[in-house]
Amino acid sequence: MSAAQPQNKLSSMEEIFELIGQIEKEIGKVILGQPWLTRRLLIALFSKIPYAFKRDGEERSGCGHVLLEGVPGLAKTLAIMTVASTINARFHRIQFTPDLLPADIVGTRIYDVSSKSFRVEQGPIFANIVLADEINRATPKTQSALLEAMQERQVTVGEESFQLEDPFWVLATQNPVEQEGVYILPEAQSDRFAMKITVDYPEHKDELDMLSAKLHEAEVQQVINTDQVLHIREQIFQNVYVDEKVKEYIVRLGRATRASDVAEMIQYGISPRAYQHLLALSRTAAFFNGRECVTPADVKSIAVDAMRHRVVRTLRAEAENISVEDIIQEQILGAVAIP
Repeated sequence: MSAAQPQNKLSSMEEIFELIGQIEKEIGKVILGQPWLTRRLLIALFSKIPYAFKRDGEERSGCGHVLLEGVPGLAKTLAIMTVASTINARFHRIQFTPDLLPADIVGTRIYDVSSKSFRVEQGPIFANIVLADEINRATPKTQSALLEAMQERQVTVGEESFQLEDPFWVLATQNPVEQEGVYILPEAQSDRFAMKITVDYPEHKDELDMLSAKLHEAEVQQVINTDQVLHIREQIFQNVYVDEKVKEYIVRLGRATRASDVAEMIQYGISPRAYQHLLALSRTAAFFNGRECVTPADVKSIAVDAMRHRVVRTLRAEAENISVEDIIQEQILGAVAIP
């Protein structure tokens, strides 16, 4: 049974908050004990990530793509599918395997005997929400098939280029690199993700509740449509103010990851693309925190998730078992002064 479609127009920020609350309630029917994960995914969905240039006179932007990492069985895929179920949008799941080819993702040219010409058979990337399940089980060549789509919301098949619908949101899961049969994501691929969320084991009480819950009886209702996603994203972008000092703080954080005094722990720091992602995510985080302006606290609240897949540790840091998260918290967030 599907819920009645809500109105496309939301006249106030209070209505937006109410709608987001409904989404979180529906997701909570299935995903137990991890409200922080739901909140992170929604922050990424409603963040307006700008693209490099206009096309056909129109400003182009997209959602914040998300990479979820954790051992099998922690409901990463289930969380993504549940979030997608609350949105009236085209949803495609791609199961990444070692034999998956780029054409299996973007599509291919097929010869049509009746018309005696080639036509493009579109792949599963042509959707609003794409689940790239176990992305690091495919080869880097296949992983790279997502690059153009994630960065420009565009796909090229043969000599033809196709614009993807907006919103376009890639949600990927991966297993830790220590496990067998996985390929490390290339840095260029990882950098396209606005956030990397590490999913850990639930608390004791939450695990106990899972045994008693009748999740198979849960019915997740559609709460929102694609027009409303775009409307909310634009409202947050237009109504949440970012001061120049906050932008200065974000740049200082980024430059600190490339400074000489952290060279013993950080091999590669974050790029200017990460600044755009961190700014957009911080703006949405401020909105979710009930503020109309971004504060350094909002930046800090999302910084680890926006940086952990971009900061590359040195061999010394790995040998001393110092995590990327500890480096970011102590040597970046803990050391950079707020303007």
